[in-house]
Amino acid sequence: MIAKRIFEDLFVLELANNHWGRLERGLKIITDFSRIVRFNNVRAAIKLQFRDVDAFIHKDYRQNQEIRYIKKTMDTRLARKDYAALVETIRKSGCIPMATPFDEQSVEQCVEQGIDIIKIASSDINDWSLIEKIAATRRPVIVSTGGSSLKSIDDLVKFFANRNIPLAINHCVSLYPSEDHELELNQIDFLKARYPENVIGFSSHEYHDWHTTVSIAYAKGARTFERHIDIEADGIPVSPYCSLPHQIDEWFKAYKKAVAVCGAPGTQKRVPPEREILYLDSLVRGVYARRDLVCGQTLEIDDIYFAIPLQKGQISCRELHGEKLLRDIASDRPVMIDDIDSPYAENQELKDLIYRRGI
Repeated sequence: MIAKRIFEDLFVLELANNHWGRLERGLKIITDFSRIVRFNNVRAAIKLQFRDVDAFIHKDYRQNQEIRYIKKTMDTRLARKDYAALVETIRKSGCIPMATPFDEQSVEQCVEQGIDIIKIASSDINDWSLIEKIAATRRPVIVSTGGSSLKSIDDLVKFFANRNIPLAINHCVSLYPSEDHELELNQIDFLKARYPENVIGFSSHEYHDWHTTVSIAYAKGARTFERHIDIEADGIPVSPYCSLPHQIDEWFKAYKKAVAVCGAPGTQKRVPPEREILYLDSLVRGVYARRDLVCGQTLEIDDIYFAIPLQKGQISCRELHGEKLLRDIASDRPVMIDDIDSPYAENQELKDLIYRRGI
């Protein structure tokens, strides 16, 4: 129950490419996207990536310009005080500070910075040294499942369940960007069935539209959603798997429409609105006398016929059970609830209902 409150209907907005290691760019991304969050009245976390470069990259490779991931990590590194400024801005913006730590020292940074939710990246789902360090913080965790084996997910779910640490599981395809035919949204069904105690989410890298997949994912039962975010600034091209502010606005609105269309939870029978009940009541056939009927006779099927419209106070085809008449009824006249000796007439609530329906 606690996990549901933490993760349910939570949007995770990840600053892509570590905002290129530029503090001002990161601050502007937070400002621009938190405004979209407030306009749409949704609950969102803004997620940073923490890497302690001196621990994360071997000292002999830190100047290597040929390994793309190392070069990018070195080029985008930030001082801890800069991360502190970003976290403070996230919190002041009304969003939840969240981070993906890629090494044990960065987990300590999560604690120092007061990060509320920790993310385990798909690449680290088997990194048990890192996972144990994350679990020791006792903070809620979201994990992405991109490229993982079923045993890896089972082991992780059991590990966090045994420690009573809230865990959400995001279906994810680790292709940047993902084509529509690669999204495998049916995996949400699989994850929900296999891990009914966990909130299931969708971490997405598609780039063709910001409407369809979030709607389908919600309808399938995903309840937390993640996308990379970026802005057009500094002459830096935006990666195709990232969302701009106006696209995240579309994404939120598509989610809200999906919520409205899907309606009540699929775990119980819906309660029909009064307007629907009134419409269906207008199609119910009422009971009419086929011939002149006399007080005291028991109604038989040959004595009556069914027809619309149903009138207020008239019994319908639903209530006829061989009742005795309390007064005479002329041919073709409606048989009213007050005309019969019936259990319905003894129940004032039912009687009031019969008088409210019909024309």
